[in-house]
Amino acid sequence: MTRGVKILLGLGLFALLVGMPLLLLQHEEPQVQARLVALADGVSDGGPTGYLRAEGPVPLDFPTDHGPHLDYQTEWWYYTGNLVAGDGQRFGYQMTFFRRALAPPALRTDRASAWGADQVYMAHFALTDVAGRQYQAFERFARGAAGLAGAQAAPYHVWLEDWQVEEVEPAVLRMQAAQDGLTLDLLLTDRKGPILQGDRGYSPKGPQLGNASYYYSLTRLETSGTVRVGETGYAVSGLSWMDHEWSTSGLAADQVGWDWFSIQIDDDSELMVFQLRKDDGSIDPFSSGILIAADGSTRHIDRDDFEIRVEDTWRSPRSGATYPARWTIVVSAVDLALEIEPLLADQELSVSYTYWEGAVRVEGQRDGRAVQGHGYVELTGYASSMQGQF
Repeated sequence: MTRGVKILLGLGLFALLVGMPLLLLQHEEPQVQARLVALADGVSDGGPTGYLRAEGPVPLDFPTDHGPHLDYQTEWWYYTGNLVAGDGQRFGYQMTFFRRALAPPALRTDRASAWGADQVYMAHFALTDVAGRQYQAFERFARGAAGLAGAQAAPYHVWLEDWQVEEVEPAVLRMQAAQDGLTLDLLLTDRKGPILQGDRGYSPKGPQLGNASYYYSLTRLETSGTVRVGETGYAVSGLSWMDHEWSTSGLAADQVGWDWFSIQIDDDSELMVFQLRKDDGSIDPFSSGILIAADGSTRHIDRDDFEIRVEDTWRSPRSGATYPARWTIVVSAVDLALEIEPLLADQELSVSYTYWEGAVRVEGQRDGRAVQGHGYVELTGYASSMQGQF
C-alpha cells in the first residue's frame, strides 16, 4: 500500500541538513521539523530522477529482499502488533523504520569520512496502553553511516540507534526499543513466510508507469516478550504484522490520503485492505487488498470486491482533524463482514507530520460463522492533504 510514502515528508529535510549534528535535529519540536521538511522540499532537485522505479512484476528473492534496496528512493519496514499480558491487559505497538536515498545511484560518491551518508533513516515507536488509557509516540532521525542506522538482509537487521529488529535464528526476530520509560523486548516468530501483495509483489498505486511499489508482508508473527511501562513490566504474547515496501513514487495528482487495515482473525486467516482517497471525495480504483488463508494461500481483492463504511468519527483535540473511528468492512466475494473499533480513540501521532495509526478489535461473520480478532489501522490525509508533499 502507500502507507510508507510518508517517509518523503520526514526525510526530505536531510537532503539539506545531512551535515547538521543529529542531536540538534532529534530534539527539535515537531513544528520545527515540519518547517525544515518544507524548506528542504523547496530546494530539492525537483523530482526522483535517476532512481529505479517499480514498473512491473519482478521475481522477489528471499532473504535478499528482506534487506535494503538502495537504488530506489524510499523504503520502509513497518511493524505493528497487538499484545496481551497474563492479567488480560492489552497493548498495541508500532515500530517503523524508513529509509530515503539522498542522491540517485549515478550521483553517489565515496566519502572518506565515516559520517558521510547517501542514505538517511527515520523511525517511529509508539505504544498503546489500553488499561492506562494512554498512547505515546516517538520519532528519531539518523544518517545511514557510522553505525547509527541501517538495514541488511542476511542476517536480517534493521536499526536506528538502539531501536532495532534483528534475526536471532531462522524465522525468529528480536525487537528492542526504549524511550521515556517505555520498553519493548519481543520475539517474533514468522508462521507463514512472505506474502506477496498486489501482482506477485508489484503493487500499483495509479495509472502512470512507475507509480507503484514492490511490497510484501509477514502477516502472522507470533509474538512474546516484555512490555515495560515505567517501573512495571508485563510478560506479553500476541500477534504482529510486518510490511516491507520500496519504490520511487508518491501519490497520484488527485490522491489526498489513504485508509489502511491489517486484520488478524482467530481462524488463522488475515485480511489487508486499503483505499486511496481522491480530492473529490471518491475512492481511487487502484485501492485493493488481499485475503490470506490459514494455510498461507492468498486471494487478491479488487476495489469492487470490498466496501469500507465509516460508522463513527473522532475529533483530535490537538490537530483538529476528524478521523473515522469505527468501521464496517464487507468483502462480498468471500462472505466476510467485520466490525472494527479502535482500542483507544486517540492514537494520533503528532511527529514531523500528523496521522492516526492504532490498534483495533474486530468482530464479525464469515460464511455464517462468528469470528473475531485484532489488527491495526492507518489513516492519513485527515489533518491535512498529503498532496504537495511528494
